[in-house]
Amino acid sequence: MFHRAITAALFAITASAHATLPEPVARLLRAANIPDEAVGVLVLRGERTVLAHGAERSMQPASTMKLVTSVVALEQLGPIFRGRTELRSGADLVDGTLKGDLVLRGGADADFDADTLEHMLQKLRNQGIRKIKGDLILDRQLFKPARPDLLAAQFDKMPEFRYNVVPDALLLNTNLLQLDISATGTQLKVLMMPPLEGVAVSADMKLVDAPCAKWEDGWRTPDYARGADGRLTVVLHGSFPKNCAKSSSVNVLDRQDYAERLFRATWRRLGGAFSGAVREAGAPSGTRLLADHVARALPEVLRDINKNSDNTQARLLYLSLGSLEADAYFGSRPLAAAPEETATRARQAVRDWFQRRRIDDAGLVIENGSGLSRSERISPAQLAAVLQAGARGPWAPELLSSLPIVALDGTMRRRLRDSPAAARARIKTGGLDNVVAVAGYVPDANNEQCVVVAFINDAAVGNGAGRAALDALIDWVAVSSAGAVN
Repeated sequence: MFHRAITAALFAITASAHATLPEPVARLLRAANIPDEAVGVLVLRGERTVLAHGAERSMQPASTMKLVTSVVALEQLGPIFRGRTELRSGADLVDGTLKGDLVLRGGADADFDADTLEHMLQKLRNQGIRKIKGDLILDRQLFKPARPDLLAAQFDKMPEFRYNVVPDALLLNTNLLQLDISATGTQLKVLMMPPLEGVAVSADMKLVDAPCAKWEDGWRTPDYARGADGRLTVVLHGSFPKNCAKSSSVNVLDRQDYAERLFRATWRRLGGAFSGAVREAGAPSGTRLLADHVARALPEVLRDINKNSDNTQARLLYLSLGSLEADAYFGSRPLAAAPEETATRARQAVRDWFQRRRIDDAGLVIENGSGLSRSERISPAQLAAVLQAGARGPWAPELLSSLPIVALDGTMRRRLRDSPAAARARIKTGGLDNVVAVAGYVPDANNEQCVVVAFINDAAVGNGAGRAALDALIDWVAVSSAGAVN
């Protein structure tokens, strides 16, 4: 009965439902020259369809696609799901020397950063390991392919920025270098964190008279050079304002270089010795656990994914869906790798979930589960069905707590501050060139929760025009009530 009720509510437009957009929304769309056919909206109050406009259109959802990944992951992986990183070895420890290889095994750990690596290596030192007489093996084999970043097409002209980082099962520190850039009227200074062995940073940036707030206007994609001695130099290009100081994090180095240089620098700082090579391979059989790190539980990671719209974390979670059978229960054990491509298995896991919930998946296109894609498609009706299922599922509190609170936090912290929706509605936002979107839960004037999904796909959404129309829609829902003429 529950599934039939959802289907009836979403796919049959009732006589009492509005097909015409509310006037505050329509007025803003007209002013921006955004045509009605570029808009898809569905508003549900319980089982009643309050507003449906182009709700069956398969459209680009931008980051609201993260809600699909979130809801499916909560049900498939469970709220105690945690990624895991392990240090393993099959070698003997003799007089402080590990007589063989050390394996660093990736398990989709969302929190595997430089501090975590240091703590894990300190555990080795605490066990009396001073010297590693073997190689460091980087095991990224959980996902197939092991290095999806090498195959992924470049999304835009800024591949070095955080939002574009493609995850793998052993993504260390998001492969990012934090750069602190400061300039006087005549000199430019760049500091880099974390420290990496044999890696330096330089800049050929021209100092210019420009507002400090506009520093990114002069930014050009950095690169790095490998010297004959094996040292790496990251080189920053473009221009930078005089008398300005800014910080940025960039993904420049190949992640094999990054992991090796960070490991060597950290192990040396802890007093360890290592003269072997660093190579990528699967962990051999018969190894024992020396140290591990378990990530935060899934609901905590979802807060980063949805409140801050973290693409890399969303993609990592999506791939985790493809790393085990769709109906398996998983706690904090390592995920099991599968012979098929992981993204293919993840895509099938989502479709299987749709079918079990009797949600029509016609027109649904999922590429990476984050919305950072030009190919991903979903209709407002389909996403509304996902939100209804999430709200009625066992992990509804975990889902709701991950969404931005209007006017308070996340990507909604500066929006709708004077609206009745402020501090009450929970909305996931989405935005790409020519795309704006919102999806979530809005209490109406009687405090009855409404599901709201709205997409605009049009070149005229820029300069805040599309966002203003969507904000007007949320405000309209917040002041509405059952039985009222809206």
